[in-house]
Amino acid sequence: MRIPKINIPKKYLKIGAWVLGVFFIVGLALGAVAYNKREAILKKMVAKAIAKADKDYGLEVKIGSAGFTGLSTVKMTNISVVPKERDTLSNIGQLSVSVRLFPLLFGNVKLSEIMLNDGFVSVVLKDSTTNIDFLLKRKKKDSTETKGKSNLSEIASNILNQVLYKIPNDMDVKNMVFKFNDHDTAKLSFATTATIDDGDLKSTINVNNGEATWHIDGYVNPGSKQLSFTAYADGKKLELPYLNNKLHAKVSFDTLQTELKSAGYSSGDYKISGSWSVKNMLLNQPRIANNDIIVQSAKLEADVLVGENYIALDSTSTAYLKDAAIHPYIKYTLGKHKIYELKLNAEEQDAQAVLNAFPQGLFESLEGLKVQGKVKYNLNFYLDTAIPDSVKFSSTLTPVGFKITQWGKTNLQKINNSFVYTPYEYGKPMRDITIGPSNPNFTPLSAISSNFKNAVLTAEDPSFFTHNGFVEESIRKSIAVNFKEKKFKRGGSTISMQLVKNVYLSRQKTLARKAEEILIVWLIEHNHLVSKQRMLEVYFNIMELGQNIYGIGEASRYYFGKQPADLTIGDGLFLASIVPKPKAAMYKFMANGSLKPFMFNYFRFMGNIMARRGLTPSDTSGYGFYNVRLREGLRQYLAPDTAVIDTTAFDDDADVPPVIMQDESKNLFDRIFGGRSKKDTANNKQVKPGDTTTKTRKQLRQERREQRRKEKELEESKKANN
Repeated sequence: MRIPKINIPKKYLKIGAWVLGVFFIVGLALGAVAYNKREAILKKMVAKAIAKADKDYGLEVKIGSAGFTGLSTVKMTNISVVPKERDTLSNIGQLSVSVRLFPLLFGNVKLSEIMLNDGFVSVVLKDSTTNIDFLLKRKKKDSTETKGKSNLSEIASNILNQVLYKIPNDMDVKNMVFKFNDHDTAKLSFATTATIDDGDLKSTINVNNGEATWHIDGYVNPGSKQLSFTAYADGKKLELPYLNNKLHAKVSFDTLQTELKSAGYSSGDYKISGSWSVKNMLLNQPRIANNDIIVQSAKLEADVLVGENYIALDSTSTAYLKDAAIHPYIKYTLGKHKIYELKLNAEEQDAQAVLNAFPQGLFESLEGLKVQGKVKYNLNFYLDTAIPDSVKFSSTLTPVGFKITQWGKTNLQKINNSFVYTPYEYGKPMRDITIGPSNPNFTPLSAISSNFKNAVLTAEDPSFFTHNGFVEESIRKSIAVNFKEKKFKRGGSTISMQLVKNVYLSRQKTLARKAEEILIVWLIEHNHLVSKQRMLEVYFNIMELGQNIYGIGEASRYYFGKQPADLTIGDGLFLASIVPKPKAAMYKFMANGSLKPFMFNYFRFMGNIMARRGLTPSDTSGYGFYNVRLREGLRQYLAPDTAVIDTTAFDDDADVPPVIMQDESKNLFDRIFGGRSKKDTANNKQVKPGDTTTKTRKQLRQERREQRRKEKELEESKKANN
C-alpha cells in the first residue's frame, strides 16, 4: 500500500519552529532563574522538611550545612535526628544525594547517586518504648484516615515503587554503623561499607566489633524492577544471635538468596514474581523441636498476587526441599470478616526423594528408613471467620506402589510382639511395663469385656475399625471449635494417633513431634504394619486410667476388684469417662463409693448412643450408673462429699487459670451435661458455713501428695498380700 505524501506549507513550518524556539528560550530563562535561586529554594525546602518532621513525627532534625555541588547534587553535613524524649535515632557526618532530572519533571524523585560517610542509625528499646515508635503512631493515624478506602494492589504498587525509586544507580557508603539496643536482651552493631557501581552491589558488614563478617552482594536494576541479593558470612555460618536471646531460637545458614524478577499489574491484580532460597539452614526452637533441625536446601519460586482486598501466594508458585516439590496456594482476604485459604498440591513423585527431603532432625525415629514407589499429596483448607462451623478441611497422601524396604531408627512393627512400654509423667519415666503375657496385668483383647471396649470406642474413636488413622470430620470440627474459643480446646486425635504418640515418640509437646506422629500413623495404617485388633489391644493395655494406673488390667482390679472380662456397662462407662483426665477419677465418687450425681447425664447420653448402635440394650435407668461401686478398700482415700475440687489441676495441658468447680471433669460430655443449673447455684449460695470447703491450690497439692502416698502404701500392701 502506497502512503500518500503530505505537503506542509512552509509558513506552518516556520510558525512551528518559532513556537518551539519560544518555549526553548522560556525554558532556558526559567532554568537560569531557578539555577540562580536554587540555594534559596533548597533552604526553604530544608526548613519545610524540618518543620514537617517536628509537626507530624515529633522529630528534632538538625542539619549543619546544605548546598548544591553540581546541577542536581545536594551535599549535607552534620545531620542529626532525635525523637522527642527518646534516644538519638541517627547522626550522619556527610551525605550527598543526586536525583535524576527527567523523572523530576513529572514529580517523581528518583535517586541517581548517594554518598554517605561517617554516621550511625541507632534503634533503642527501653521497656515498652522505642525511639522509632513515632513511625507506629503515624501509621495508625494514616490507617484511620484511609480506612475503608484502601486498595491493597495500589498500596503494594506505591510501596514497591517508593522503595525502588530510593535505590540509586551508584552508591558509596563508608563507616556507617547500624545499632540495635534491646536493654532486656541484646546489643547489636553492624558497621557497614557498601557500593553500588552501575547496578552491581558489594557490601561488607562487621558484626559486633569483629564477632563476624557478613556480606550482601548482588545486582539492582530498579527501573526494570529487578533485584538480586545473596547473604553469607566469612569462614562460618551467618547467625542471628538476637533471635536466640529474644525468642530462644537459634537460626543460622550458609547462604540466603532473594530475587525480585518482575512486578506489575496483571488482570487487575498487582503481581510480584521472585524467589527465596537458603542453603544449610539450622533451626533450634523448643516449641518446634528439642534438637537442631537442618534444612540442607530449600527454595520458593513465588508469584505473589495483591488484589483490592486480598494478598495471595499463587498456585503457580513452587516450593522445593532438595529434590521434592510442592505447589502452595495461600490467600488472605480482608474485610468485615477475614477469610483464610490454604491449598497444597504435590504431584506424584519418588517417595524416597520425599523422605530424603525432610529436614535432618525433624523425624528422629524415621532416620534411615528406606522406601520405594511414589506418593502424591493434596490439602485443602478454607475458613470464613463469619461462619467458622462451615470450615473446610481435607488432607490426602496417596501411595503409588509404595513399600517399606528397610526400617530406620525405629521398627514400626515392634508392637506386634511383646515389648516394654515406659509411661512418662511431667517428662519423667514412671516405670517399665511389659506389654505381653509375662505381665500378669496384660489382658488380651478377647479377655476384655465388650462393655468397656464399646464404651471407650464410642467416646474416643467410633470409626476406629473403618478409618485409616485420621478422621477428617473430627479434625474439621476441632478447627471450628478451637477458632471460636480462641485457644486449643478440642483435639482431633484418633486411637491410632494416641497409640503412636505414647509408644513410638517422646512426650515432647513440639510441632516436630506432632508431624512425626501423623507420618508414622500414615505409614502404619496404609501399609497395614499392625492389625487394628492388635493396635486396640495394645492401646487398652497402656492407656492411663488413674494416678500411676496403666492398662485395663490394673484399672479394673484397682477400682472395682474385678477382672477385665467382668466389667459391667456401668463400669465401662465410668472408665471411658476418665480417659480425657484420668488423674481426676477418684473425685467422681461419693464417700460411700457410688458415683456423684453429675455423672448421671454422661451415662445416659453415652448409653443412648451405644444403644442406638446396637452395642448395649436400651436402659432408661441410667445404664448401670447406680450399680457402679468403688472398691471398699479405696473409699478411705476419697475426699468429703462437700469438698470443692479444682480438677484443672489434674490437666497436664492446662494453660488457663484453674476454675473452682464441683468435681466436674471437663471432657466434652461433662461440659454439655455436667454443669449445675441456676437453681443448684442459687441453693449453693445458701449453704451454711462449714458445709462447703473451698481450698487453695497449695492445700489441693498437699492433699494430692497425701493421697498418692496412701495409694502407694495400699498398692504395696496389695502386692505383699498377693
